Amino acid sequence: MRATTGLIDRRNFIKMAGAAWVATLGARGAFALERADAVFASAFMAPDGSYGVATLTEAGEIVERTALPARAHGMAHSAASKRTVAFSRRPGTYAMILATDGSAEPVVIAAAEGRHFYGHGCFSADGRLLYATENDFAANRGMIGIYDGSRHFARIGEFPTYGIGPHDMTLSADGRMLAIANGGIETHPDFGRTKLNLDHMEPSLTLVDTETGALIQKHILPGELNRLSTRHVDIGPKGEIWFACQYEGARDDLPPLVGHFSHGEDLAFVSLPESTTEALANYVGAIAVNRQEGLIGLTSPKGGVAVTLDARTGAVLRQERVTDAAGVAAAEHGFAVSSYDGRFKDRQSRVAWDQHIVRLGRD
Repeated sequence: MRATTGLIDRRNFIKMAGAAWVATLGARGAFALERADAVFASAFMAPDGSYGVATLTEAGEIVERTALPARAHGMAHSAASKRTVAFSRRPGTYAMILATDGSAEPVVIAAAEGRHFYGHGCFSADGRLLYATENDFAANRGMIGIYDGSRHFARIGEFPTYGIGPHDMTLSADGRMLAIANGGIETHPDFGRTKLNLDHMEPSLTLVDTETGALIQKHILPGELNRLSTRHVDIGPKGEIWFACQYEGARDDLPPLVGHFSHGEDLAFVSLPESTTEALANYVGAIAVNRQEGLIGLTSPKGGVAVTLDARTGAVLRQERVTDAAGVAAAEHGFAVSSYDGRFKDRQSRVAWDQHIVRLGRD
C-alpha cells in the first residue's frame, strides 16, 4: 500500500495553522480592491522564495499583495460575491479565498482526507458555491469538491468528473453545467508530480450538471490522440467551450492543440498553421477568451510564445515571442500576458508570476 504521510502532514498543517496564519494578515488582509484600475490577479513567487497573490492594474503595476502558505496555481473570481480564490499547485492541499471588497478576512480551506487539489476551480453563478477539481487518488478518479461560501466555505459535497486527472474547469454561460478538462493522466501524491500512465492515458472533456452532478455529455479523445492531455478551458463568445491541450507524445509530432465544442455537439479542433503548432511546442499552458472582441488567447512557456486567434474562424491574428510566457487573460483590448520572469504586459516586476491570471469584475 502506498503511504500518504507527506500529504497528510501538509493537510494537517493547513488545518492547524490556517486560522492563526490568516489572522496575521489583518482584518482586511491585503487584497481589498480600493483602486478601480486594479483589474487582474495572479499568484507569484517573491525573490526570497515566499509565495503570494497580487492584484495588478491594466498596465501591470502591482497594487496589493497577500501572502500565501505555499505555491499557488490557478485563480477564480466571482463578481457576484466579490470573492477570488487561489488554488495550490497539484498535488496541493489548500485553497485561499479572499474578499476583493475587503468585507471579510481571507479563508483558507484544506483538501479532504483522500483528496488533493488539482490547481483549478470556479464559482457558481451566484457566487455562493465554490467548485474545485480534486483527485480521489485511492480510486484514481477525478472529483469536484463543493464548498459553501455562506458557511465559511465548508465542504458540503462532491461529485465525479467522469474522468481521470481533471485539471481546469469552467461554468457554462447559463450556469447550469460545469465544463471539465480531464487530462487523462494518473497521479498520486506519493509520487509528487510524476505522470504514472503515459502509455495508456484517457483524456476527455465532460459536461456535468451543477445541481445533480449527473453526466450530461462526455467526449473521449480518439485513440490516435490519447496522449493529448486536455488541460484548460474557457467559455467562448457564443457560449461554446474552448479547450487547450498539452501533448505527452513525441516532440516532432504536430497534434491539434486547441478546439471547441458545445452542448450536443462533437469536438472541433482548430487547424493551426504548422509554424504556429511548432511555436507552441506541443504545450498550451493557458487559454483565455476575450468575449467582447471574439478572440482566443494562448500562451506556451515551453515555446515562449503568445498567440491570438479569431474565435469565429480560428485564424491566427497575432503571434509574438514572449520568453517564459505564463498566464493570459482578456484585457480592455486583446489580452494581458504574464511571464515567469516577472513581466506583465510591458511592465517588469521583481516577482515570478505563476501560470495563470484572472480578470476581476466584468468580462
